[in-house]
Amino acid sequence: MGRNVTEATYWYEGICPRSHKPLRLPRTKFIEAIAHQLMQELAADGQYSQEGKMYGVLLTETAEGEQQTLKAFSGLLNGQSVVDSWVPPISGRGRILHQESITLTLLESLKKQIIQQYEIPERQQYQQLIEEYDRKLKDLSEQHRQRKLERQDKRQNAEHNSDLDEQSKRDGIERRNLKRDRTAILNPLKQIIDQADEQIRQLKQQRKQLSQQLQSQMYESYRVTNFAGETRSLSSLLTSMPTGTGECCAPKLLHYAATHQLKPLAMAEFWWGESVGDKVQGEFYGACAERCQPMMGFLLSGLESIDQSIDIVYQDDWLMVVNKPAGLLSVRGRYGQDCLLDRFSEPLIPVHRLDQDTSGLIILARDAQAYKLLSQQFQQRKIHKVYEAVLLGQVIQNQGRIDLPLWSDPNDRPRQKVDYQLGKPCTTNFQVLDVQETTRLEFHPITGRTHQLRVHAAEGLGAAIVGDRLYGTTPSDRLHLHARDLQFTHPILGKTIALHAKTPF
Repeated sequence: MGRNVTEATYWYEGICPRSHKPLRLPRTKFIEAIAHQLMQELAADGQYSQEGKMYGVLLTETAEGEQQTLKAFSGLLNGQSVVDSWVPPISGRGRILHQESITLTLLESLKKQIIQQYEIPERQQYQQLIEEYDRKLKDLSEQHRQRKLERQDKRQNAEHNSDLDEQSKRDGIERRNLKRDRTAILNPLKQIIDQADEQIRQLKQQRKQLSQQLQSQMYESYRVTNFAGETRSLSSLLTSMPTGTGECCAPKLLHYAATHQLKPLAMAEFWWGESVGDKVQGEFYGACAERCQPMMGFLLSGLESIDQSIDIVYQDDWLMVVNKPAGLLSVRGRYGQDCLLDRFSEPLIPVHRLDQDTSGLIILARDAQAYKLLSQQFQQRKIHKVYEAVLLGQVIQNQGRIDLPLWSDPNDRPRQKVDYQLGKPCTTNFQVLDVQETTRLEFHPITGRTHQLRVHAAEGLGAAIVGDRLYGTTPSDRLHLHARDLQFTHPILGKTIALHAKTPF
């Protein structure tokens, strides 16, 4: 990999399904520069801005050591799956093209039948008659009310006679007759409508079953190959397959490289065209959580794990303190992504954690007793931590304290929000080191909440940390937040341990 590994800004990663070892492929500054060249080409041709989609580039190496760059787009490009100079789609779909055509024709026929059932004339007739009878009943009710008032007036004037009682009976009969007529006319229409609704339900069920059957056939026909030479269908790799699985850039690029004996060196994916959701033109993105990430371990199988070394700052029989690089999870992720603990053969217990994008010092315990005693120091706020950060903007106040309670909105995870009613108390002291166009400062957290420093920078100081994609808007190669200094009492030896890790930005 050479120089490209040391410049990694993101890692595509997964666990090998055979060896259960972490496998990683970097996105580097070098491949990002290649991606920016492709962006310039896309910007010069208006057809690429007609629809928003993901594009990807993969830097590879031949057996002779020659570097080649592959490029791919997700899904279709202007309705085409095969476009000159772009990596073709994963093979397999062609084997079911005939069946796909038949199924799509059936689906379209069912759709038309559903529309026909929605548009039967009885629906409009029924609605018109309902409205007409509602008006008649309303008018009749008003007439009966007036007659009743007249009868009450006559009875109060001692005009008690059988004619008044007879009139009251006739009013009741008249109302019952109108309701009976309404039922007699509307019920046959309602039966026809109910039958149509049942027909719609059955047609929709048929469409759903046909769609699921076609999707299952497609995912069984899609076969991807990894760098160990193994080929498997998507249906055997994934338990759930959202629409578009197998058509993203990363699987296309890696499958093509594996089937053409090309060694991948670095990969980058970016969005181009009209923004959709949180996707912004020209921004780089990692593997999508639902479609690509679950396959990444298989796709990368056959590659040696890259850059597994971690800088150990301090270690003894009871604990270890390491300098975690940015972009590496502290513990195993939801989809089995590579993490700090995977870098060591011995079992270690993280006493605390750092965000994936934050670099710096983290304590790992070697046994339960050391973990318990160190955790108590954290709970009692006896561990001294200093973070160094660069903020986008100028912070005028030289030093101070930020007190903003944070709450994790379950509908907007992983973001933390300032909330004075639901939030947990959060306190951070800060000391400005240098102010230019940006501000370099030290954070001294008193509490240790998730994303505390990132939110306190953005909301408390009004200047987000450079590279913070969650609470800021500035693109950067990394989050400029580093756990630089750490001081604690050794849980067994009782001596003070003071450690420092040089800020890498």
